[in-house]
Amino acid sequence: MTSWRRQGEGGWPWLAAGSVALSLLALLALLVLLGSRGLAHFWPAPVEVVTLESGERFAGQRVRQESIAGDPQVDVLYRTGNRDLDGSYWRWVSADAIDARQYPDDLLVLEREHWGEFLGRLVAIRAAGDAVSLPAASDEAWHVLRERLTRMEALREQRRQLSEEVIAPLARRLAALRSSEALDPARQQMLTEQWETARQRLEVLDTALAWDSLILESVDGQRLEQPLAGVLAAWRPNAMSWVDRLLHWGRGVGQFLSEGPRAGNLEGGVWPAIFGTVMMVLLMSLIVTPFGVLAAVYLNEVARQGPLIRLVRIAVRNLAGVPSIVYGVFGLGVFVYGIGGQLDSWFFSDRLPSPTFGTGGLLWASLTLALLTLPVVIVATEEGLARIPDQQREGALALGATRYEMLRRVVLPMAVPAMLTGVILAVARAAGEVAPLMLVGVARLAPQLPLDGEFPFLHLDSKFMHLGYHIYNIGFQGGDVERALPLVYTSALLLVVVIVVLNLTAIFLRHHLRARHRAPER
Repeated sequence: MTSWRRQGEGGWPWLAAGSVALSLLALLALLVLLGSRGLAHFWPAPVEVVTLESGERFAGQRVRQESIAGDPQVDVLYRTGNRDLDGSYWRWVSADAIDARQYPDDLLVLEREHWGEFLGRLVAIRAAGDAVSLPAASDEAWHVLRERLTRMEALREQRRQLSEEVIAPLARRLAALRSSEALDPARQQMLTEQWETARQRLEVLDTALAWDSLILESVDGQRLEQPLAGVLAAWRPNAMSWVDRLLHWGRGVGQFLSEGPRAGNLEGGVWPAIFGTVMMVLLMSLIVTPFGVLAAVYLNEVARQGPLIRLVRIAVRNLAGVPSIVYGVFGLGVFVYGIGGQLDSWFFSDRLPSPTFGTGGLLWASLTLALLTLPVVIVATEEGLARIPDQQREGALALGATRYEMLRRVVLPMAVPAMLTGVILAVARAAGEVAPLMLVGVARLAPQLPLDGEFPFLHLDSKFMHLGYHIYNIGFQGGDVERALPLVYTSALLLVVVIVVLNLTAIFLRHHLRARHRAPER
């Protein structure tokens, strides 16, 4: 400390190191909070059969318990499911009112397409055309149920492939053929026959899916018949080992990352939101990087320095502080209604009044965010250009290089790390923006990806899902806060991971280029 004071540094090194440590601890705490609250959602919690002092019994999975300061009463929240039987999905119970808790091994949890989860017992498995139902006594019915669920999953996958990869493309081709001026009757008849054949195959699959059903019973004696086609998964958490629980948790996380949402975004996965976020950020980066770099090169290397250039620099820096919703309004008015509406009148007049590019889509969202992050890229690139010693420029010119060759072969390669720094900052800001996207193309639910196997492969006019808007939607627009809360934490963790992965990619590339061109260190 004495030596630092003599050198005029004081305690600044300790203060800087402490600030960095606190920042890293805050980031680690954030990740631990998001991970513990979100990833725990996929762990198969045991099912309790709760008997109250009044004699009432119900089955549920304990979520948490709460108490008010100064009040000895403790309330416990259970996820009871069975919304189609009880009309509710959650239940608060006073801990003092609980008489007994049991954990029977035969209790199962069913994940269903509709009505959420079911908690109860399997009474029988009924197959269409069978005179006798399979009794649910013991493990025999459980094994039969798992086999039939595997069969149903295969049938659902066949139906999905037939619907998305055969029927939907045929329908689009028929619609395009009927709307074209040169109508080809032979081709239309061929496509119609193919569509009819595919539709008949779809009816056969629907019939096979409707064959089996389950007879279920809740712990309070209510029964219902559940079509097996509507059951997505089944497990018995009280009879699972730690290995089974870990495998179940892994499958749940994998399905969350690879499937689309359902049940109002409260169930299923977020794959369309992941894809839409990454695709939008990549398009935004491809758009903003050349414009930002060219603008910075002009301001720092080409333009004659003077009051006008200083005024332009001030304006660029002020643009970085404009609220993002203003950019959204600008994108809606200029890109969507202005340019998009004009494109529709020129090239898609036969589809009007239904807009093609005159509505929000992936292209307009990427352009809006490129405009929003353009000042960041310009400022970062200018700072990198300003750090390059003038001797580098003078040496290149002295060796006979033209000004263009000096810029292209000496200055720009050395400024690439600074350019990538601007791109990193732009990616971090664009990936988390929500307000402008609500105006220029993001959708609450868009299960169809904007990238497919049909020309032009990447459909820039398509609406898309975004992780930031997905978090806003399920957290603040859904009707069931308790069901949405774990998904909010998990989606927020996933958004942080996506931003970190994109930034790390740019950082590694920046370090590689910095070492290659020996750019001056900061």
